[in-house]
Amino acid sequence: MWRHLKTILKQDTYLTQIINITNACIHLEHWPSHFKQSSTVIIPKPNKQTHDNPKSFHPIVLLNTLGKLIEKVIADRLQFHVIKNNFIHPSQLGGLKFKLTSDTEVVLTHAIYSGWVQNH
Repeated sequence: MWRHLKTILKQDTYLTQIINITNACIHLEHWPSHFKQSSTVIIPKPNKQTHDNPKSFHPIVLLNTLGKLIEKVIADRLQFHVIKNNFIHPSQLGGLKFKLTSDTEVVLTHAIYSGWVQNH
């Protein structure tokens, strides 16, 4: 669970080992099978009269916590390098870290003013 992992990460020895596991996954281009295993929990939806219909339930997939943490680190690294090397168009704002709604407003306002200058 996340609360257990947070406690473990406060100790430098364990944090270093997790960083080493992350780096090994990247350098070896290998994702261990125990990170791929999942458990599905079926939760009944509230306010349903009967539970004889599959739509009366909500499945939740639970993944390995350490695997999710390492995936997040890898995703953050990839996003950093993609942005740093200008592989993403400047108007791409969705799904990127450190991009705010106000950034979208700035891009939209710029597009509108550019259109007005060109008599569009």
